[in-house]
Amino acid sequence: MITSRAFAGRRYAVLGLARSGLATVAALVASGAGVTAWDDREDARDDAMALGADIGNPLEIDLIGFAGVVVSPGVPLNRHPIAAHAREAHVPVIGDVELFAEAQGELPPHKVVGITGTNGKSTVTALIHHMLESAGMASLMGGNIGLPILSRDPLPEGGVYVLELSSYQIDLSHSLACDVAVLTNLSPDHLDRYDGFAGYAASKARLFSLQHQDQVAIVAVDDDPSKMIAGRINHRLHRVSGKDIDPVDQARWPALQGPHNAQNAVCAIAVCRVLGLNDEAIERGLATFRSLPHRMELVGEARGARWYNDSKATNAASAAPALAAFPPAPDQRLHWIAGGQAKGDGLTACRPWFGHVKQAYLIGEAMESFSAEIGDAIAVQRSGDMATAVAQAAAAVRPGDVVLLSPACASFDQFKDYEQRGDTFRALVQALGA
Repeated sequence: MITSRAFAGRRYAVLGLARSGLATVAALVASGAGVTAWDDREDARDDAMALGADIGNPLEIDLIGFAGVVVSPGVPLNRHPIAAHAREAHVPVIGDVELFAEAQGELPPHKVVGITGTNGKSTVTALIHHMLESAGMASLMGGNIGLPILSRDPLPEGGVYVLELSSYQIDLSHSLACDVAVLTNLSPDHLDRYDGFAGYAASKARLFSLQHQDQVAIVAVDDDPSKMIAGRINHRLHRVSGKDIDPVDQARWPALQGPHNAQNAVCAIAVCRVLGLNDEAIERGLATFRSLPHRMELVGEARGARWYNDSKATNAASAAPALAAFPPAPDQRLHWIAGGQAKGDGLTACRPWFGHVKQAYLIGEAMESFSAEIGDAIAVQRSGDMATAVAQAAAAVRPGDVVLLSPACASFDQFKDYEQRGDTFRALVQALGA
């Protein structure tokens, strides 16, 4: 695990004891810090106590003198009482990524790449990690993807930490200065946590304000809000665009099809060039990359059609590029499964690609509102649930067609999370047989 003498002799409170919370407790205790930990689940408290933590609710104890309150990124600071309680005690509220940043000075010399954005950041993170490893460079993924960063063993000298960073994780960081920081794109999301879109965009932009003058910013300027952020960066900046990718080149990268993946690829290419990879190594990494689960994942062929799981598309802006990736052709018709718990932005971003869709199968809470919004633009089936949608699509497809789960919605009306939704879709498709 990653530890630091900087934590020794200090006391921290840890609120939330899921994977990253328990990893934080373990790293702090191993570093010689005192830890008071809390979770509403008794079994999680027992796990923290076994690691050497004291048990106590940070909301009910005097925080004066604590070095920090470490919270899960899922804690809504705009309405959770821990924010005011910590502020009254003049104690910072931080996350595990901030602790990683504070521990950096004791790690072997390395680079840190931070990737944020509304959509694509997981794919860009995984792609950069894959390209670096393919080129023989030591690398690990952390932050909002993979295992908790503090639970990982430090990289050897010359290694690269590739961190996917949600806006929440950036909010909880104060000293994270990424050698290379990336913004993939920006569209309205998580507005329940911010003072409108401007507040959300400002959270993303903070990643660049934490950088030093000699560090590199990479911004995909395919949308106006990202262009505005790029225009305010006054250190080393590379502007990139998905339009920079030659479609002939992209055709050689099986897991990186569609305009959204062109943007993902151009961001990753820019990072790897900054880190010193040559064109041959970059091309090899792009060609051998395999897509992440739930992100334009080809889950199989059934009834002569190809079935794609894009369950990670939890808003219209992330579903739109998936629709764009499948233009109509004589031997290819697109069947679209969409719906769930709507986020409030409707299907506006998807509307330019309605012409690609032969039929839509709508599920979840958004079924009626999406049906009304689509109107006569697409033939619609009100499927209601995933099993019905898959069965109806299977009955309608013909050889060469594509069935795409790209919900443009959150999953919480019918599923625990987008991963369970995608897993359910995959299982239903595999049950169809060939």
